[in-house]
Amino acid sequence: MQDYRGNTAELTVIIVSYNTRSLTLKCLETLYANTRRVAFRTVVLDNGSEDGSADAVAAAFPEVELIRSPENLGFARANNLAAAAASSEWLLLLNPDTEVYAGAVDRLLDFAKANPAAGITGGRTVFPDGSLNIASCWNRITPWSAVCSAAGLSRLFSRSTIFNPEGIGSWKRDTVREVDIIVGCLLMIRRELWERLAGFDPKYFMYGEEADLCLRAQALGYRPMITPDAEIVHLVGASSSDKEASKYCMIAKGRMTLIRDHWSKPLIPFGRAMMWLWAGGRVFILTVWFRLTGKNRFETEKWRAIWQERQNWLAGY
Repeated sequence: MQDYRGNTAELTVIIVSYNTRSLTLKCLETLYANTRRVAFRTVVLDNGSEDGSADAVAAAFPEVELIRSPENLGFARANNLAAAAASSEWLLLLNPDTEVYAGAVDRLLDFAKANPAAGITGGRTVFPDGSLNIASCWNRITPWSAVCSAAGLSRLFSRSTIFNPEGIGSWKRDTVREVDIIVGCLLMIRRELWERLAGFDPKYFMYGEEADLCLRAQALGYRPMITPDAEIVHLVGASSSDKEASKYCMIAKGRMTLIRDHWSKPLIPFGRAMMWLWAGGRVFILTVWFRLTGKNRFETEKWRAIWQERQNWLAGY
């Protein structure tokens, strides 16, 4: 396959878009403007957007290979579908709410080639103001990290690697480092390994799929790695309490599925109990606080909504 300049494409960039018209256009604009050395092709799969995303991409970027899904397939299935048609040696998953800095993709591919034992590589993400967005990578969920999350210790002592092991404490993502999980907002992988892993597990509709992919790669002996030399902006939008609660429920559903899929069987009930406590404890504390002070109504309503859906997310995917 050839890139938009007529060269043989070494990399396929995959973007899954869902009602992110303006963000997707900006992502594509920065991708093409700031990726100079790598011969790449771009596939955008539009997940049944209702905001004109697909038409806008087709009009502004005719060089993009556009796949129009009539329905929302979810993140995992959509990426699998887009990747299935790729023949390039490398794949890069890129979120539509990102902006690519100059040379980021070029340097990430250089890093991936120089570190074949990593298998999966990622970079550093920042917010629009340039401040660190830690969510480019994480460490895996463990029984201890589940306790820290349920008890609120990860948030209270966010800079501690002991009490915030999943967030990796105060590490600023400013050094090369092995991590357990590369987030799908910027995830590079050799196509051969992607196919060996059969891509994302499609049961993960959204959230958890990249963690599962990385953990399965580790089971094969790979060690995912982060480089600070590949930096992008990853946007975070405001949301209503209903949307916020829905997002947390989906995250919880993914986490519960990861616990079920990657913990030993005797520990799974403990993981489920920690997930129950994670939500139940916050509902109790926030409700008492709200009744005493009248403050934090948004947070209280959000966690009540999450708690009401506990049977759904505790079941996992």
